[in-house]
Parts: sequence; C-alpha cells; structure tokens
Amino acid sequence: MNIKSLRQLALLSTVALSFPAFAYAEVAAEAGADASDASSDIIVLGTGQTRQVQEIRAEDITRLAPGSSPLRAVEKLPGVNFQSADPFGAYEWSTRISIRGFNQNQLGFTLDGIPLGDMSYGNHNGLHISRAIIAENIGVTRVSQGAGSLGTASTNNLGGTLEFQSRTPSNEFSGTVAATYGADDTKRGFIRLDSGALTQGGLKGSVSYVYQDADKWKGEGAQRQHQVNAKIVQPLGDGSLTGFLNFSDRRENDYQDMSAEMITRLGNDWDNFAPDWATAIAVANAYVAAGGDDAAAVYPGNIASVDDAYYDASGLRRDWLAGVTLEGSLTQAIKGKITGYYHKNTGMGLWYTPYVATPGGAPISIRTTEYDIERKGVIAGLDIDLGAHKIATGLWYENNDFNQARRYYGLADQASPSQTSLNYPKNPFYTQWEFDYTTKTLQTYLSDSWTITDALTISAGFKGMQVKNEASPIVKGGFAEGKINAEDWFLPQAGVVYRVAEKTEVFGNYTENMRAYASAASTGPFSVTQEGFDAGLTTLKPETSQTWEMGVRTRSGQFQGSVAAYYVNFKNRQISLATGPSIVGSPSVLQNVGDVRSVGVEFAGLYNLTDTLSLFASYAYNHSQYRDDVYNASDVLIAATKGKTVVDSPKHLLKGEIAYDAKAFFGRLGANYTSKRYYNYLNDRSVGGRVLLDGSIGYRLQGFELQLSVTNLLDKEYVSTVGSGGYGNSGDRQTLLTGAPRQWFVTLRKDF
Repeated sequence: MNIKSLRQLALLSTVALSFPAFAYAEVAAEAGADASDASSDIIVLGTGQTRQVQEIRAEDITRLAPGSSPLRAVEKLPGVNFQSADPFGAYEWSTRISIRGFNQNQLGFTLDGIPLGDMSYGNHNGLHISRAIIAENIGVTRVSQGAGSLGTASTNNLGGTLEFQSRTPSNEFSGTVAATYGADDTKRGFIRLDSGALTQGGLKGSVSYVYQDADKWKGEGAQRQHQVNAKIVQPLGDGSLTGFLNFSDRRENDYQDMSAEMITRLGNDWDNFAPDWATAIAVANAYVAAGGDDAAAVYPGNIASVDDAYYDASGLRRDWLAGVTLEGSLTQAIKGKITGYYHKNTGMGLWYTPYVATPGGAPISIRTTEYDIERKGVIAGLDIDLGAHKIATGLWYENNDFNQARRYYGLADQASPSQTSLNYPKNPFYTQWEFDYTTKTLQTYLSDSWTITDALTISAGFKGMQVKNEASPIVKGGFAEGKINAEDWFLPQAGVVYRVAEKTEVFGNYTENMRAYASAASTGPFSVTQEGFDAGLTTLKPETSQTWEMGVRTRSGQFQGSVAAYYVNFKNRQISLATGPSIVGSPSVLQNVGDVRSVGVEFAGLYNLTDTLSLFASYAYNHSQYRDDVYNASDVLIAATKGKTVVDSPKHLLKGEIAYDAKAFFGRLGANYTSKRYYNYLNDRSVGGRVLLDGSIGYRLQGFELQLSVTNLLDKEYVSTVGSGGYGNSGDRQTLLTGAPRQWFVTLRKDF
C-alpha cells in the first residue's frame, strides 16, 4: 500500500472509529418505516425503501426440498433468473443466477454483512452461499434487484445484491432433528441445538451439523457435503458481541457439459463415462492414434468427439469462515458496529483429460485447477440519528491472498482407474502454471436519509472504492503477471420514497456502481497472455453501471404488491473469449466491447386468502441488448452484436405459488416459467422456454413433522444451465447442462 493509500485509510479510520472501536456497517433505515404489518409475512415487499427490495423469511426455505440452496427460495421473486442441473440448486458447476440481465459475477452477495465474492464456481474472492451456511440457519434473505445499500461489502454489484442473515440463537433451550431420504439414494441428516441463556448476562449459542449424500441423477458419482455452523451471542446493553465459525467440506461429481447437437445425438441422459474405464481409454487411444485430429479419429459407438465425454470430473471444496461482530450505542444518537472476518478455502476442480497422457501410464491424466483462498477483512460503520436526518458512514477493508494452479496427476495403465475423483490427488507430475494473486480492497460510504415530512423521505450518498490487483508467477505457463487497479471515489446513489396513502408509497432511485477486476488465471485481465495484458493496460476499463428505477408498493388488508420499472446503462462490458475447449485451459482474450442497455418492468403480489391459504405471483419483463459490435485491436469486426439480446437473459419470467398451512396439514405448489435464452452473442442458438412445477405436502403431529417434496413434478426434459463452458460468438457449443427429472424426497423432522 502506498503513502497516499495509507493516509486515506488513516483518515477514514479516524472518521469512522473516532468513538470506541465498533461501528455500524449497514445503511440507516431510509424511511424509518413501520414494518409491524409485515412481521408475520414470509415474503415482505420492501416497505419504506427507496429502491426495489424484497425479503424472504426462514419459513419459506422450509417449504422447499431439504438441502435446497437458499437461491431456490428467491428465484420466485421478480427479475430473478436461477438455474441448476440438480434438484436442490446446490450443484455449483451448474448454478447460475442473474438479475435484470446481470450475471452472478456482476452481483453482490453477503452473509451477515461479510462479502461472499461473486459466488462463481472458480471463485477467487469468496465462497458459495451453499457452503457458507446451512440453509436451515438462514433467517432472512434480502434481494435488491437494482442495487444494494451503499454499505454492502461488494465490488461486484453492478446489478442487484443478495444479503443473507443468519438466525440468532434462541433464548430458550431448543433444537431440531431432521432426516431426509429420496430419489437417487439421497440421504440427509440435520441437527441444531440452541443453548438458551447460559448466564444471567444472557450468553447464548447454537451449533448445527448437516450431512448430505446423493447419487447423481444420471451417470455415476455422488454429491456429498459435511457442514458445521456454530454461533455465540453475548448481549451488551442495547448491543451485543457475536461470534461464529462455519465449516464446509463439499465433494461433488460433475455432469458432462452438452451441446444441442450432443443432446439430439446422445440423448438427455448422456454423461461422463464413469464407471466405464475401458471406453474412456478407447476414446483416448483413438484420439492419439489420429494424431490429435478429432475429425479423423474413429471412436466407439455413437461418440463423435473426444470431448463428448471424459471419464469423470468433480469439484472439491473445503472452507472455514469465521467472524466476530461488536455492536451497540455510543450515545443516544449514535450506533456503531464493527465486524472482523476470516475465510480460508482449499479446493480444486478435476477432469480426467485425454489431452495429456500420464508418462509411462494411462493415455489419460487428472487435470486440476486448484484454489487456495485466505481472506482477512474488517467492516465498520456508524449510524447517526439527527432527527430528520439519519447519517450513515463506514468502510470495508479486505486483503485477499489467492493461489491458483493448473496441475496434472498420473494414472496407472491398468484395468481400472488408480485414483478416485472425490479425493484430493497427490504428487503431480506436471505443473502447467501457478500464480499468487493479491487483492487489496478499500471501500467507504456516506449517506443521509432526510425525512422532510411524515410522507416524504429523500436519501442521498456515495461510496468510493479502490481495488489493487497483483499477479506474481510461480510457474508462469503463458499467463500474465503484473498489477492493475480499479478506483473511483465517487459512486453516487440517490432515492426518494413518498407515501401517497397510509399503506401505499411510490419510490425512485438512481445508482452508479463499478465492478473491480478479478485476480485469477481463469478469468479477468490476468487470464490473457503477457502481451495481451501489457497492451490492455492502457485501454482496459472497469465495468460500470447506471441504474434508474421507480415503482409503487402497497398493502391493503391481506394483499401486498409492488410494481417497478427500470432502465440500466451498463458500460465497458468485458468479455473473455475462449480460444479452445474448456478442458484445455488456453489463455483467453479479454477486452472492453462496449455497452449494454436494459429496460424492464416487474410485478409482485402476495394475497392471504385466509389465515391458512396464500397466493404469490410475480412477473418480470427484461430486454437487455448489446449496443455495440465487437472489434479486435486491429479494428476488424469480430461479431456484429449490436442490437442482439444478452446471453442467458430471458425476456419473460413468470412465477406463481399457492401455500397452505393449517398447523397440522401444510403444503405448497409452485410454478416457474422462463422464456427463451440465447447462448451465443449473435443469438443464432438458444434454448426454448419451459415451465417447471414443484411442490410439497406434509403433516405435523405432537412435535413431529412429515414432509414429502417433489421437484419437476411433470418430469419435463429441459436445458437448465447455459454458459457452463463459456459463450461463443455463433453456432453450437458444449456449454449446456440438462435439468434433473422428477425427484421426490421424504423428510421427518422433530422440534424440541
């Protein structure tokens, strides 16, 4: 860190921490709205906010199949497009979430205020929510479709943000035990114990453990996870000291990426070869015999390419996430909060590759991309109540050390594979490349929420950020080293909310955001050659967004609803063009390729017909278009993308849900329509729209609960994920994942 940065950090620390060492990282309530009317609702439509916001409560997650990702619970909200190839929405290689045309790398994710990074499969700056916390331990999930609050700890959130809040330990001794069995030999056990008050001072804690093991729904393999969550809270007057420690060990076999041609030729249920080692060897030998000419090779059966299938693939991730938070009042008017956190990740993605033979062994080796993350950070802030004005200010600092490597491990020339895919391999015979990446992030914010009258509130503020990225090679292997910064100290946000009737309000908001560069060999400016990186230093710019939105929300009796419209101008779009099959891992080509314009409208409504029966529906129309053609450095047209629709950006999303809960009997039925999605930039290839139904039904008796959950109720064949192998300019590509067929799960739960 240079002298200028040290001075800036010292000044900001003095401002934010000039009181005792705790601060408040959340923006003050924008309108001080009374949320009492919504206290019993499972879905809350953002009363008092100057922007489009919805909240999902913990009870809504329990309506899903146990083990489901919390992202499955929010996919019903307007503008949220979520896809996954497994029934739980937890298989990380396939999970994709986009909001208003922004993909998940351009969204912000936090857990109890702690940044989770961009939640991509090869995450360089965080971890997936399915590993960060057990789903049953999430209390509230808040979705901001346009932009999160200024205090959100994220450098990715060009578009929306998802903020997850964990459950607080109960004041009484209690617990939950649950066991699930279902399709594909799914086994899941969950236990949570809450201590209740342990001392007169109110010290309390909770600990949870979950084990989940399921066979893949097609092909051979398992998806397995152990998780432990522990949390402790010590009340301190009107504040508290909170600590938590979360552990996850996730090991999952992958499904084979498909193309549309492969689905037609090989069928929806085609997958990797495992456990058929003999066919995998035969394909690899045929490829070698043809001198690496895929078109000239003679493969067995209906196989047409060496990339049609590999023997096996998997993702291994082990995470430790810990944090300590101190919060409370400094004076009657000033509240503060400070959080320190630590995240350690070890992981790798494995492919059995026919492109590199084992020296003196099989014509196949295990190719890994290895990830080691160590993040340390602090989030601090203050809320100052000056009556009509509510001021919020604070900062976030993180140091992220990330090591990434590409290695090859040997396989013996024998009748069966000598290493399994769900264990970490040892003793590589070749390291193709290895880099140490350092990312230092400093973000600050200042805002004022001004209540002009009882009906009118205006908020305004800004955040600033500086992100420094550095790549240092251990084994360079053709990728770039160097330094690059993203910096903007004035990213404004302004909004207004006006109550036109007792429970009806109009709102509007304008936000500017910037996305920092990624520090990795698999994405971002370091994923290119040294020549490409050096040339791009003078021209590459961070991606930015400008978002305008306005809307109306209302509550009337048993109904609450909202309507919102938005306009987004996304500038300096970056694309990383693949130069070969995903398994080869060649350096990509990264460049700014112009702007994107998105316009849309969103509707959401919740109606409680009775105390036991409710209806929810949402609809979103989004039109995201590229505004520029793509040219290379020599000004030669690469792709005429101007006017084309953004990839994986459906124009229509329609969701509906019926929920019934009469204490003893309960159930839900949900429907989800997603329209056509393109998977190349020139829009000449797409997957069609589909409707999926899922539901659950259950019965409670004397503290026991029996629940049957069914996903894909109509057993529809469909493509779930697009873009798993990247996006090309035109034509077909091996970048699709087919969705799971109908699956059923039975759960027995006991609360005590």
